[in-house]
Amino acid sequence: MEQDVESPAVTTRKPKLPKQAREDLPKQLVDQVRAKRKVQRYVRKDGKCNVHHGNVQETYRYLTDIFTTLVDLKWRFNLFIFVLVYTVTWLLFGFAWWLIAYVRGDLEHIGDNQWTPCVNNLNGFVSAFLFSIETETTIGYGYRVITDQCPEGILLLLIQSVLGSIVNAFMVGCMFVKISQPKKRAETLVFSTSAVISVRDGRLCLMFRVGDLRNSHIVEASIRAKLIKSKQTKEGEFIPLNQTDMNVGYDTGDDRLFLVSPLIICHEINQNSPFWEISQADLDKEDLEIVVILEGMVEATGMTCQARSSYVTSEIKWGYRFMPVLTLEDGFYEVDYNSFHDIHETNTPSCSARELTEMNCRARLPLTWSVASKLSQQGVLEPEGREKKSTTTLVTQEEGLEEQTERNGDIANIESESKV
Repeated sequence: MEQDVESPAVTTRKPKLPKQAREDLPKQLVDQVRAKRKVQRYVRKDGKCNVHHGNVQETYRYLTDIFTTLVDLKWRFNLFIFVLVYTVTWLLFGFAWWLIAYVRGDLEHIGDNQWTPCVNNLNGFVSAFLFSIETETTIGYGYRVITDQCPEGILLLLIQSVLGSIVNAFMVGCMFVKISQPKKRAETLVFSTSAVISVRDGRLCLMFRVGDLRNSHIVEASIRAKLIKSKQTKEGEFIPLNQTDMNVGYDTGDDRLFLVSPLIICHEINQNSPFWEISQADLDKEDLEIVVILEGMVEATGMTCQARSSYVTSEIKWGYRFMPVLTLEDGFYEVDYNSFHDIHETNTPSCSARELTEMNCRARLPLTWSVASKLSQQGVLEPEGREKKSTTTLVTQEEGLEEQTERNGDIANIESESKV
């Protein structure tokens, strides 16, 4: 009786092909390998830039702008520095108060009513540390009090009060700026997961959709797009990740948005577009990325907010359109965000925008030439008719003159005969 028995898998290592053999691989296999390769993004879908700065030797530049450096730190490091700065200042000034008491001999006269210490009820480092906290935070429990018989203590009190105010302003300012940063506001600004290419008003257009999930709107919102693609100049210079502007309505003002409901941003593929000579087949082979940037001011705080996203080649769908999301209800418009990312297929030519424009021009050529030929023929015939009319008129005039001359001669002969 036959049984299915699992046999250990025998892995056969494929021999490494030489360079010449690898270069002679079929083009289809090369395309499959390229498709399986992980796409390296310049800007991730959540808007974070996928760039790391390495081998930075001039690290002192970060310390020259220490405020921005602290704000840019992650929350765990920021909180750690916040607690560390206050603890260190309390400890330093606590040690200073203890040192004054130790030098003056206050610690040796604890409980002596005849001795006037610098700080009452300060009997060790712990009590000096507590007095430092009370002084800097202006708590003032009233148990430990500085006396007027200690000028060095009065000077230290002034120094701690001033430095404590500076530390409070610096650290609280950092925390306030970090809390009020509009980065989280960008989480409610959404971009469609895919960009589409289809025909709009007879021209190929690249489109993507943006929306705002909050009821508080973005003021002075504007959109721009950049094409990230490496290129090589005519001189042979290779420019990695070259940035090219894509017109999304800058010349017409369509890049300034009133983002109350989701909007479809349109880039017309014309002669100035980097997609002018790219067809559907060429797009699948391209290694490019479109970075879209939405900027505006937060209505609640007035701070500038920026949201970013990107579309790689696999996320650009040729021959699709976005599903409508806005419907008219009883007295208001409703946005269905469940269909925000949905697209549907539409009839779109697979040729490039340049080829489409040339085909449209050739389709209009016979009509143009027929009209022009008719006009030219009429322009030629009219002068010929005019020449014929003028020639006939001249001949008629000459014949009339001859007839008139003959008549005049006959009348002269008759008159001469009558006289004779």
